Amino acid sequence: MLFKWRAQKRRNEAIVDALYAAVTDWARQPKLYEDGGVPDTVMGRFEALAIAMYLFLRRCRDDARLAPLAQDVVDRFVTDMDHSLREIGIGYQAVPKRMRKLAGQFYERVSAYDAAMEVGEGARTALGDALAGRALGDDTPENVRLRLADHMLVEAGRLSSVPSDHILSGRLKEDVAR
Repeated sequence: MLFKWRAQKRRNEAIVDALYAAVTDWARQPKLYEDGGVPDTVMGRFEALAIAMYLFLRRCRDDARLAPLAQDVVDRFVTDMDHSLREIGIGYQAVPKRMRKLAGQFYERVSAYDAAMEVGEGARTALGDALAGRALGDDTPENVRLRLADHMLVEAGRLSSVPSDHILSGRLKEDVAR
């Protein structure tokens, strides 16, 4: 029984790692930084990853079977942020305070992006507005904000077509043959 539990735990960790890798791969796309206006800085990379995590969580919330897995991916995200803070030299005692701040920023973004995505026909513009002052500077031109909003809407559409069974097996592609 213990060996079966360990094997299942390793399989679950592999699935979470694969999903988190797919999320981070999306967040590292050059077009987010070149076309979408996300600054190529430590905080800009956090913003891109926060967007990618938001889109992943948005997809998972529609299927109760994905909730535990989505939570595991969020936990992996938090662990990654913690390690990243330590790697860039944030002092041991300051890491918890910074993590609370980052977590607050992340959930504030989730709320703002969610509200914008729920607008319907005006989601593109609302999302562009929600990106200003968060992933993008307040003074970012509207056309740049809308390009990033378009990237997000395209990815949300793509993720919506990924079957839940694929996600449960660690894949964020709708067709693995492609």
